[in-house]
Amino acid sequence: MKPLIRILDAVAASLAPDESILAEVDGFVRRLNARIRKAKLQAEAMAGGSVAKGTFLKGDYDVDIFVRFEQQYLDQDLSALLARLLEPWKPERIHGSRDYFQIRNELVFEVVPVLKVEHPSQAVNVTDMSPLHVSWVLQHKKHREGIRLAKAFCKAAHAYGAESYIKGFSGHVLDILVIYYKGFIPLLRASLKWKRQEVVDINKAHGGKALQRLNRAKISPLIVIDPLLPERNAAAALSQEKIALFQAAARGFLRKPDVEYFTTKELTIGDVREKARDRKLLILQVAPKKGKRDVVGSKLLKAFEHVRIHLLNNDFTLLDAGWSWGKETFFYYILKKETLPQEEERIGPPVRLKKNAEEFRAKYQKTFVRGSRIFAKMRRKYRRPEELLRDMCDDPYVKGKLRQARLLQVR
Repeated sequence: MKPLIRILDAVAASLAPDESILAEVDGFVRRLNARIRKAKLQAEAMAGGSVAKGTFLKGDYDVDIFVRFEQQYLDQDLSALLARLLEPWKPERIHGSRDYFQIRNELVFEVVPVLKVEHPSQAVNVTDMSPLHVSWVLQHKKHREGIRLAKAFCKAAHAYGAESYIKGFSGHVLDILVIYYKGFIPLLRASLKWKRQEVVDINKAHGGKALQRLNRAKISPLIVIDPLLPERNAAAALSQEKIALFQAAARGFLRKPDVEYFTTKELTIGDVREKARDRKLLILQVAPKKGKRDVVGSKLLKAFEHVRIHLLNNDFTLLDAGWSWGKETFFYYILKKETLPQEEERIGPPVRLKKNAEEFRAKYQKTFVRGSRIFAKMRRKYRRPEELLRDMCDDPYVKGKLRQARLLQVR
């Protein structure tokens, strides 16, 4: 047996979920449907997401439950109706485009209200389409194993999750890609040939003109046309950074297959030290605020970006940067080892714009003309990046996003 096939078989076996949890899911759905009947509502609860598709991973037991309300409830608040049904479970309400609910037992149930639709044109909210997406994936059952492999691979590459603070591959996008390319390995090989704004249009709905037809705000580095709603780019949240991580992992795995490419490891400070080698390394240890995971994650990302931009705006040479949120939560910045000059130049307006030039001279003490423009010399506030990062720990914007931040390491 070839090493690649042997490794994939071993990984696939390790990812196969314990289907005994399906009994608990079915029990919850039965109890919820009994509540629906008692309330005399025209609705039905059903399992959704990866559990219903058969693509969930071993040990990953977040379960989507959809409560499909008939069209007669079109103008009603579906979240409010569902809230009353779920009262015995004391759920946590999660705010979104349509509020949904989380129930934590041995499994984590996310119960989502949707409008029952038979055709995408009837959908009011994108979540109304979710049961139809389940049906679509079930038409391609032979790719279940490939989808599980793709999910584990993406998670290990830190490229999984469509949340705003991650901007990675969603489960839905991986469903489409594995089915489109007819398998996990074909997907890896194809990814190495993706050009900027590659279009994956599984039903050829746009006849090669997707870029011209789609809403410009929804154009992303990889465009994946939703097979049921062709005007939607399912990968609209995907960033070029996450695509690059996926491609780097794909290239490495195809060159030298190893089970490590499917093993998710949390980034540690030790990893970052090794990555920085002999370059300048600054680490901010941060404590996130409490709240909903997607909101907290978004705040971490904004604080990280705020610091990164200030490093660039103060003329430091940033070589790499990133952040980790887990047992250790930190931001890291790898920079060129340098001490900046005491003075910096500020570019001003063209000399011919006399009024603007005079205003610039009035603002700065030391000005001079170079070519056709006026410049100013001023004392630099930060000559070393650690000086800036110490101040950033007390920056009002950063303090508004984090509970705490402190400079942990300068090297």
